[in-house]
Amino acid sequence: MPISRSNKPTVLITMGDPLGIGPEVTVKALASRKISRLANYFVIGDARALHPGSGKGPIEYIDEALRLLKKGEADALVTAPVNKSSIRRAGISNFRGQTEYLAEHTGTKNYAMMFVGGRFKVTLVTRHIALKDVPSALSIDSIYKTIILTHKYLKKFFGIRNPKIGVAGLNPHSGEEGLFGDEEASYIIPAIRKAGRSLKCISGPIPPDVVFYNALNKKFDAVISMYHDQGLIPFKMLYFKSGVNLTLGLPFIRTSPDHGTASDIAGKGIADPTSMIEAIRLACRLALKKMTCSPRAN
Repeated sequence: MPISRSNKPTVLITMGDPLGIGPEVTVKALASRKISRLANYFVIGDARALHPGSGKGPIEYIDEALRLLKKGEADALVTAPVNKSSIRRAGISNFRGQTEYLAEHTGTKNYAMMFVGGRFKVTLVTRHIALKDVPSALSIDSIYKTIILTHKYLKKFFGIRNPKIGVAGLNPHSGEEGLFGDEEASYIIPAIRKAGRSLKCISGPIPPDVVFYNALNKKFDAVISMYHDQGLIPFKMLYFKSGVNLTLGLPFIRTSPDHGTASDIAGKGIADPTSMIEAIRLACRLALKKMTCSPRAN
């Protein structure tokens, strides 16, 4: 059905895994006065899939959202969590996550995951890969592009005129001049120098056990993390219930709550909607910012 347009952004919400807490936190979030008036909302899901669930269902919801976004009928997308294993069992064997799926189906080559909690922001260079594969996955180009993307979003969407970015090292003490590894010298330092040719206030490599403390104390506006858990452990220590995952680089605003499907508590009515509320609120805020910068035709 056609989606009506107004001066408010139109936000699509996919309900995620039907057997997870996605449907519950979506309903609870939309009932919250904090966000109910911020946008026009359109939920994509299928009540029939709730009993029983289907791995293909969540992908169909994403595909429908992509169709509407490509037609210009929406300004932002918020995705509830999905079960990767269920989706793979349903026949999509190469599914790695919604972020990668959205990037692939929009032809986006340069993208990244930024986790947002208040002023605390962390962007990942590598995402869903085994820890043993992280060193070989790093490159000057991948680190450089992550820095550039982060700087762009901090300036354009978060209104930070001169973003200060701290780049984490990979190894203890950032390698200590090669004593504990050479990734800093081989990839991270050259990437920082490359970014520094056009950007100011890029610092690093900073030992991983220091950089997040500095960010929390407002020395940096964002931290570039080399791998998933390096960034997510400190982030979730602070914003476990309210953190938001923002995808950088897509042709539209996309956020998601910073939690999984939590199928063990699904259907019990006890799921906390805070992260979904914050994901929707951030999507509305950034979509409105984008609309203001690039007014769309009526």
